[in-house]
Amino acid sequence: MSGAEVAVVGSGPNGLAAAVVLARAGVSVEVFEAAPEFGGGMRSKPLFDDEVVHDICSFGHAMAPASRFFREFDLEARGVRLLQPEAGYAHPLDRGAGIAYRSLDRTCERLGVDGHRWRKHVGPLVERSREIVDLLLGDQRHLEHAGTALRLPAEILKFGLAAARLFTGQEACGMIAGVAAHATGRLPSLPAGGVVAMLAPLAHSTGWTLPRGGSQRIADALVADLLAHNGKLHANAPIADLRDLKDHKVVLLNTAPRGLLDVAGDLLPSRYRRTLEKVRYGPAAAKVDFLVTDPIPWAEPEVRVAGTVHVGGTMDEIYASETAIARGKKAARPFVLVSDPMVVDPTRGLPGKRPVLGYCHVPNGDPADVTDTVRRQIERFAPGFSDTIIASRCTTAPQLEAYNPNYVGGDISSGAVSVKQMIARPALQADPYATPLGGVYLCSGGVTPGPGVHGMGGFHAAASILRREFGIRELPGLHP
Repeated sequence: MSGAEVAVVGSGPNGLAAAVVLARAGVSVEVFEAAPEFGGGMRSKPLFDDEVVHDICSFGHAMAPASRFFREFDLEARGVRLLQPEAGYAHPLDRGAGIAYRSLDRTCERLGVDGHRWRKHVGPLVERSREIVDLLLGDQRHLEHAGTALRLPAEILKFGLAAARLFTGQEACGMIAGVAAHATGRLPSLPAGGVVAMLAPLAHSTGWTLPRGGSQRIADALVADLLAHNGKLHANAPIADLRDLKDHKVVLLNTAPRGLLDVAGDLLPSRYRRTLEKVRYGPAAAKVDFLVTDPIPWAEPEVRVAGTVHVGGTMDEIYASETAIARGKKAARPFVLVSDPMVVDPTRGLPGKRPVLGYCHVPNGDPADVTDTVRRQIERFAPGFSDTIIASRCTTAPQLEAYNPNYVGGDISSGAVSVKQMIARPALQADPYATPLGGVYLCSGGVTPGPGVHGMGGFHAAASILRREFGIRELPGLHP
């Protein structure tokens, strides 16, 4: 090893964000990635045709234009176009659909009798969406935006436990349930309330965006900035033992808590090791990629303008299926997250050949091929979809873990999103990024503030490293 000051293990959004902050502060940084490509959950590549690009993991990015790290990094100024579909997300039902348009007014008009309720409950959050994002993606150790911070617990409680009483129609209730299901766990719940309070208003503000050309473009922009500031990157470079990095002053692990256990072993104090061993991993995702001939033929035509579609039926159906899966049971009609990216990005495919992807929630570690399950769920709300399929590929929950070891058992959140594990993620301590091993830190989605492509785990970890290890308290600018 070269002996750079900081070694970052893993090149997902948090690892790359941390490396960028550290390199811009003048610290020498090396990134070690076990896979052939950099990006972690932001990788994109052709699967069936060289000119049809599929996102291998993340596809919709509500937090990329909203989080503090990416706001300051300014992806658009670096040539990464974050495309806003006409509707951020849609929720088809057996009759009708709820549509979250960019326009709050248009959304409310379509919801009819529930329109004024959507404006009453979601509208004020739209006005404060940046402050809410900053609070929920903070390090949970520093309070800002005091007024919003005082109001936010009531909003989380309302959307988490009382959402069914807020609206009278299936469309609005379904829209809330679909956003809540991004928490990937039992519903209703307080963590899901936090997810709704943050993500639902973003559809009407900075948007649920899709990067033009695929999610890899975000990773490529981070890599380019790191290289421009003298960082070094190594692909096909797995780290199996922390002692392999002994020449570095600091090691930052963009891994799930289990990853730290794997590389540190008996080096960890027994009490902290037991804490990491008790980390609970949540329900898994299984992914199906389709190559299709035509846009998804949603029965409700307006669904076709949405970049993300929540497929799962009514609020009651989604709550029941998500709760069953959180308990380790299979659901006959599970929640499926669907995207047809060419709705907004024609560069992703060809005439007669377009990518469609669907994520299905399954019990942790479930090895089942869910291709037919996902196909049938889409077909339920888009009759004729099956006739458009040219090819398909399922990535099961265990295969997702093989693709990225951070996804333990297929849990793409790198740890269950529960009240306990959001407060103590992964352990209850003053600095959630530091470990008992001097100079060793964590920054994955398994650490505060949790999962998602927002870079804030890496941002906060880098701030901690600069302060504790290098005596630097002022963070560098991130603009191009």
